[in-house]
Amino acid sequence: MVMATAALTVGMAPAATAAPKLDGPALARQLVNKVDGANVNRHLIALQRISDANGGRRAASTEGHKKSAEYVATKLEQAGFTVTRQEFPFTYAETLAEELTVAGADVPIIIMSYSPSTPAGGITAPLAVVPVDETSGCEAADYAGGVTGKIALIQRGGCSFAQKQATAAEAGAVGAIVYNNVPGPVNGTLGDPAAGKIPTGGITQADGQALAGKAGASVTLDLRAFQEARTSYNVIAETKTGRKDNVVMLGSHLDSVTEGPGINDNGSGSAALLETALQLGSKPKANNAVRFGWWSAEEFGLVGSTYYVNSLTFEQQLDIALYYNYDMIASPNAAYFAYDGDNSDGVGAGAGPYGSGELEKTLVDYLQNGKGVPVEGTDFTGRSDYGQFIAVGIPSGGLFTGAEGVKTAAQAAKWGGSANVPYDKCYHQACDNLGNIDRVALDRNSDAVAWALGVYATSTENINGVPGGKAAKAKAVRAAERSKQRSLTASVHADDHHGAVAA
Repeated sequence: MVMATAALTVGMAPAATAAPKLDGPALARQLVNKVDGANVNRHLIALQRISDANGGRRAASTEGHKKSAEYVATKLEQAGFTVTRQEFPFTYAETLAEELTVAGADVPIIIMSYSPSTPAGGITAPLAVVPVDETSGCEAADYAGGVTGKIALIQRGGCSFAQKQATAAEAGAVGAIVYNNVPGPVNGTLGDPAAGKIPTGGITQADGQALAGKAGASVTLDLRAFQEARTSYNVIAETKTGRKDNVVMLGSHLDSVTEGPGINDNGSGSAALLETALQLGSKPKANNAVRFGWWSAEEFGLVGSTYYVNSLTFEQQLDIALYYNYDMIASPNAAYFAYDGDNSDGVGAGAGPYGSGELEKTLVDYLQNGKGVPVEGTDFTGRSDYGQFIAVGIPSGGLFTGAEGVKTAAQAAKWGGSANVPYDKCYHQACDNLGNIDRVALDRNSDAVAWALGVYATSTENINGVPGGKAAKAKAVRAAERSKQRSLTASVHADDHHGAVAA
C-alpha cells in the first residue's frame, strides 16, 4: 500500500462478542466454512520463502515478484480458472540515499517514489517554512514569503504530494520536505516520473513541527534513487460459470516494496484472495462470473491496476458490477477498517460510486454481526488499487487493518493491541515478514472476503438492480412465460388471418 510515542499496552485482542447468526446466500455460508486461516497462512509461508530465495523482496519486475505471480497463476490454472498474464510497462525505482541534516543533526526522511534525485552528497540551502492551513503548499500564494533557492517545509494535506512539490518548484524552491499531519512518518509517491520537479521526501509530524521553528536554518538534503524502464505483469483469473456481463471482481496487489518481502503489504490480501478463489472453484454454481486480479507495481503508483482498467473498453467496464480491494488485512497491531463507501464518516475524499455504500455495509454486517468485531470506516485516500475503478464509476469497497497510522487508546480498548503505536510498525520495511502478521485478523478478514464474494456472486441487485438467486430464476420463468404467450397470440392471429383469406 502507498514517530511512535510511548506505548500503552492493552494486551491481547479481546475475544469477539457473541453475535447472532448472519443470514445470507448458501454460497456465502459455504465459502466461509471452506476458507481456512491455516491455508491462507500457508500461502504467506510460500511468499516468504520465495522472497528469501530472491534477495529478500518481491518488488515488481524482480524475480521475487515473478515467482510469486507464477505461484498464484499455477495454482489457479490447476484449479481450472481462465488465467491471463497481462504485461505492462512501468518505471522501476530503487532508493540509493535518504538523508536530511539540519544544524548537524540527522532527521529520518523517506524519499518519495519518482522524486528527482539530488547530486551525490545532496544539496544545502536555507529552510523555508510554508504557512499551515487546510491546503498547505497547494497554491502559489502559500509561497509568498519567498522560497527561491530554498528547501520548502510543507505540512501534508489538502492536495497531492505531486502538487505540493510542483507548486514549490514553480515558486523557486530547490527541494521539498513534507511532514505528516498525523503521528507517524510520510511514505509517499509523486505518482509518475513526469510529475517530479524537485527532490522530495517525507518526515514525521513530530520532526516537521520541530523543524517549523527553524526557518532559515541551513539544511542538507540528499535524496537519490535509481530509475529504469521495465515491464511487469498482472495475474487475472475468472470463473467459467456465471454471467459475463455482470462480473464480481476482487483484487489485491501482489508486489512488495523494494525494501522487504511484503508479507502483510500485501501478501495478506493476496493470500486471502487466492485461498478464496481456490475454495470457490472455477465452475461454481453462481449467477455471476467472478474475476480476481493480483496487481503488480502498486508500490510504484497503482500502475498495474490502472493499466488494467484503462485497457478495458467502456462496455467491458460496464460488465464489472463491482470491485472489492484487499490491501493489508493482517497488520500486527490490527484495526478493523472498511472503506467508507457512502461517506457516512464525512472525512476526506467523499463517497465512492453508487453502490459503494452497500459494499461497505456487507463487510461491516459480516464482521460485526457474524464475528462480533466492531468496524470503523476508512477514507478512499487513493493509496490502493481501488483508485482507477472508482475513477471510471465502478462501485468499490474493501478491508484494511492499518499501515503507518497510529492506533488510538480507544481503538486499543476496542480491538486489543497497543495504543500510540503504528498499526504496522514494519510498514514498507524489511521486517514485514511472517512475524509481522496478526493471524486472528487474517482469519477474520479472510472469512469476510469469502462472505462478500458469496453474497455478490449470487446477486448484485442491491448494487445495480441485477437480480440473482430465486429472483433471477423467477424473472427468467416470467420472461419465458411472456415469450410463450406472445408466440401463442401470434399463432392465433396468424390462423385468423389465413381463415379470412380463405373465406
